[in-house]
Amino acid sequence: MSRRVITVFAAAVALLATAPVTRAAAPAHQEVLYASPNGTGTACTHGRPCSLDGARDKARTVPDGAVTVELADGTYTRGTALQLTAADSGTTWTAAPGAHPVLSGGRGITGWTRAENGAWTAQVPDGVTPRQLFVNGVRATPARGAACPAGVCDATRTGMTGARATGIADWQRPTDAEAVIKVRWRNYHCRISGVSGDNLTFAQPCWTNSASGTGRTGPAWDSTTVDSTRYSGVAFFENAPELLDQPGEFVRDSAAHTVTYLPRKGENMRHVTAVTPSTEHLMTVEGAHDVRIQGIGFAYAAYQQPNSDEGYAGTQAGLTLTGATGPVDHAGRYYTKPSAALLVRGGRRITVERASFTHLGGAGVTLEAGTKDSAVTRSDFTDLSSGAAYIGDTEPMPAPQLAGEDNTFSYNTVSRAGVEYTDAAGVWAGYEAGLTIDHNTLDRLPYSGISVGWGWNQPESRTSVLRDNRITDNRITNVMQVKDAQHDGGAIYTQGAQPGTVISGNYINRSAYGNTERDGNGIYLDEQSSYITVENNVLTRLGYKWVSNWADYGIHNNARGNWVDTDAPALAGTGSTMTGNHTRLDRLPAAAVKVAAAAGAHGGAVEQLDPDLARTGTASQSSTDGAGAALAVDGDTTTDSRTLAEPGAWWQVDLGSVQHVGQVEIWNDAATTTAGFDVRTDRGTVHVSGKALHPTLLDLDTRTRYVRIQLTGTGRVGLAEVRVHR
Repeated sequence: MSRRVITVFAAAVALLATAPVTRAAAPAHQEVLYASPNGTGTACTHGRPCSLDGARDKARTVPDGAVTVELADGTYTRGTALQLTAADSGTTWTAAPGAHPVLSGGRGITGWTRAENGAWTAQVPDGVTPRQLFVNGVRATPARGAACPAGVCDATRTGMTGARATGIADWQRPTDAEAVIKVRWRNYHCRISGVSGDNLTFAQPCWTNSASGTGRTGPAWDSTTVDSTRYSGVAFFENAPELLDQPGEFVRDSAAHTVTYLPRKGENMRHVTAVTPSTEHLMTVEGAHDVRIQGIGFAYAAYQQPNSDEGYAGTQAGLTLTGATGPVDHAGRYYTKPSAALLVRGGRRITVERASFTHLGGAGVTLEAGTKDSAVTRSDFTDLSSGAAYIGDTEPMPAPQLAGEDNTFSYNTVSRAGVEYTDAAGVWAGYEAGLTIDHNTLDRLPYSGISVGWGWNQPESRTSVLRDNRITDNRITNVMQVKDAQHDGGAIYTQGAQPGTVISGNYINRSAYGNTERDGNGIYLDEQSSYITVENNVLTRLGYKWVSNWADYGIHNNARGNWVDTDAPALAGTGSTMTGNHTRLDRLPAAAVKVAAAAGAHGGAVEQLDPDLARTGTASQSSTDGAGAALAVDGDTTTDSRTLAEPGAWWQVDLGSVQHVGQVEIWNDAATTTAGFDVRTDRGTVHVSGKALHPTLLDLDTRTRYVRIQLTGTGRVGLAEVRVHR
């Protein structure tokens, strides 16, 4: 379970667990107290409102606890969290009619003065580390440099080379800078601690926890550490004044206690509003029951761990490995969740509705430590450094009072989460039972959209409380975005045996679409995912499989009645089946459109498929190396054609007659073989340098009978699919 699980309130949680889980009868009289951003005193009346803490303390004096606290419009700046405990059970915290109150953990940065090269500098308030900066409500980017390939920045268990080639050896304060590294699904942020010649060292335990050999992540995961063969280099170094060269970038100086910013066009630094997150939790609810939080905003909450020597040693989905030592563990039982603006621990019947979570340095909301029968609904999450919601914990067989049960995340909108920590899932759930994730809209995410389950088939995780979860009627679009370079995930991702779990009615469009490799699934039943039903989903424009159940120990899954524009190999899990699926579609039928249109928090438009002229064409190629040309026009992006290696190798489709062609999709094969080629039509040639993607899209607007893909040098042409649209 999360390392932040604190036992101080365990007795209260245990008492709640043994009490009947029934909603209390409505009180005969609901007392209303009033709070405002500048409230003081103890009256808590409409005319003399209290502070939030004052209203809470006054509410505790009401005999039956039946109190509504009404928040006036405005910003409630929090230096510490508003702490609700068992003593606050039965209270409702709500926006006043027409009001939009916001709890903020931000600190304003003022007094900007001109610096060099068009930048502006300001002092940072004492005790504040400006890891994020928002100027007029727009997130600024930490000053960053170019990628450094593994051949230059060669990472080992003790550090890295490349200080001279990157120029870091000559930086004024390299120890303020961080290396940001991405390996498959993992993301690492470690601060430079020293430079010696060409060698860099990094803060500990961040670097040790990012490298192999800890014994705390499982032997297989050493294949995705910073010193593994899959490491391809540093994505970028960030936070050095030498890198400050683009409008909208900033850099923090820990010695001078300043932040320097290069303004965007039109920004007048004498009049801007600049805010940096400072306070981690804005509200905590511990051991309470029947608390309602309605219409309240949460903004500018911080996440302090990455500022420390712990850094950010990402493991999966936004969780990290922390501490210099810890138990030997291969199942992720001791990973740390990110800090969240709203933290609920051991709650019963806690309801969050019509809330907003924005401009956060960490996550939105966490429900953990045995929270049950609680819901987050009809809320908005946007512009978050980490994920929107973390529900449950990482212990497969917790004590009953610490088990997450019957929680709901529904009718929410999640957009632009994982902005900084790109391994974060939009919504993560650990070992939950009876969880409902329903009718949410998720868009523009760097990694998996929804992730439910944990454990990776490790012996200690094979028996767990996972069961009866429902992932239904969600709209998940533009996830596993290629620009964020995270791999091996899916729009919906699962782990662990979870009998009775259903994934149904979801609309998934554009997951890892345009990827640099064949990767990124629609529905990913990873590792030990078992006893899961996948039915009546609509999946289009996917970087790889529409459903993946690759492990034989992921057993008795059933995929049926889904609509997809590709195909997938048979499920490998023992006893797993695929029946009645509508595959290789180049047009969604009315029934599929109806399901897709109804999915999400508000429903919405459906991106219809374009008919594929190549599907009925005749494919040929210059030679064949075991895989025929027709495999590139079979409607299945998981099968490949392949030529021999030869000068000017080519693949071609004959459309049968001259047709208007508006666009061509070129899907590279599994080995990303095809690179440096011409796309030839009857009326011209377009050259594509580098490797074809999954897919590469070319807008042509021409008339042609033939579409040929031909290398300009020597090599092979290998294609998963070529689609030709009017």
